[in-house]
Amino acid sequence: MTKFSDLNLNPKVLKAVEEAGYTSPTPIQAGAIPPALEGRDVLGIAQTGTGKTAGFVLPMLSLLARGRARARMPRSLVLCPTRELAAQVAENFDTYSKHLKLTKALLIGGVSFKEQDKLIDKGVDVLIATPGRLLDHFERGKLLLTGVQIMVVDEADRMLDMGFIPDIERIFALTPFTRQTLFFSATMAPEIERITNTFLSSPERVEVARQATASETIEQGVVMFKGSRRDREASEKRKVLRMMIDGEGEKLTNAIVFCNRKLDVDTVSKSLKKHGYDAAPIHGDLDQSQRTRTLDGFRAGDLRILVASDVAARGLDVPAVSHVFNFDVPSHPEDYVHRIGRTGRAGRDGKAMMICVPKDEKNMAAIEALIQKDIPRLDNPLGGTADAPQEQPTAETAPSEAPKPRRSRSRRKPDSADESAAAPQQAEPQQDTPRKSSADAAPQQQHAQPEARPEPQPADQPQQDSKSSRSRSRGGRGRSGNGNGGGDKVVGMGDHMPSFIALSFDERRTG
Repeated sequence: MTKFSDLNLNPKVLKAVEEAGYTSPTPIQAGAIPPALEGRDVLGIAQTGTGKTAGFVLPMLSLLARGRARARMPRSLVLCPTRELAAQVAENFDTYSKHLKLTKALLIGGVSFKEQDKLIDKGVDVLIATPGRLLDHFERGKLLLTGVQIMVVDEADRMLDMGFIPDIERIFALTPFTRQTLFFSATMAPEIERITNTFLSSPERVEVARQATASETIEQGVVMFKGSRRDREASEKRKVLRMMIDGEGEKLTNAIVFCNRKLDVDTVSKSLKKHGYDAAPIHGDLDQSQRTRTLDGFRAGDLRILVASDVAARGLDVPAVSHVFNFDVPSHPEDYVHRIGRTGRAGRDGKAMMICVPKDEKNMAAIEALIQKDIPRLDNPLGGTADAPQEQPTAETAPSEAPKPRRSRSRRKPDSADESAAAPQQAEPQQDTPRKSSADAAPQQQHAQPEARPEPQPADQPQQDSKSSRSRSRGGRGRSGNGNGGGDKVVGMGDHMPSFIALSFDERRTG
């Protein structure tokens, strides 16, 4: 078996590795370190958790052990897609360079430019940065990349997902052509392969078998859930999550809950805290100081549940995570392996559970095809159907609480009830009354008036009388509604004119 002592590392670097408790390299380390020490470009293809970070940190430190950095001109550059991953790479440099006199700077968003400028002005051997913040410093004239001897791109496929590829190409163009490039990615999408063909010179390709399945120490399961109603599905899904957490009892020491969207991360975190759970969110839109505090609290055991987006799934080493809950089925099957890989690390037992709604069944099938086995189905904690929230109206109360239809105030379009009540009385005048001049219409209206006069109604139906009278008064009117198109002018008395007023007018007109 290959040991670190067989890889020709700098003695001071090797000493730090031994003090950290490592003796044997992982496959990606054993394959990448020798060609990197020879000064060759390296293309490493391996999943997160295979030791890629040490695979480029150890040879970089050995190569940089001699020499000195100049102001604003770093000797090496490491690009990372997220702030957390960049911070973790910086911790690795601190661990393995403690016996070397090398300086480093961490350029990430959410941190003051002024403090970062001070470090750059002094000169740094290792510059670790996210692409956006690096270009910000360059455009402000605070940084020169012409002295970069070694350049590392970590998690290139994640860079592609986050839209950083144009920035990566621009940064490559700012560095010397003679630089050494170490390029690491979990997958080789066509866009990434194009970049490697353009910017890497005869690279040594080191490929570790793709991690198509999680560790055998991880127990997996999925709850197939369907909400009682579409508008209640989200709240019922959160209730399922809470019941799954409660069902684990004391076995759950800490857990990471993964969501696909940042908005859902905040919503789920607030819901858990509202119901008394010790939870906090972490995603890209939060302030960097808050993200750091949250992650440090989770690592230290002060925080029990971390609700995260995929920013926490790539490259972060959080030890002793007992459970992982996928609140959403990840859109990319590889992300499922990354997520559940946060538990069951270093030979520990772990448990990963997921909630799948009908719209996510296609993604679920893709995950099972990737890991080449079926994920065991778990019982729905809510039973066959989810409980309906109390604040929602039930089927029994819905009819009585339904809003009453508004009564139209238009004279042209009466309510359907008015039409049905007035139909027998209006039918004959409407058929026998063609549109004529006012002089011709008056005798005909006088002839039709006695037939249209209603019978006396009981006192409990005054509204129907008024509406019938209103319908009669419109029967001989022109459709224009202004009294000029046909029939005599009608005095407007409002929508609720009492019938006796209408009768008194009719008597005057016919008398």
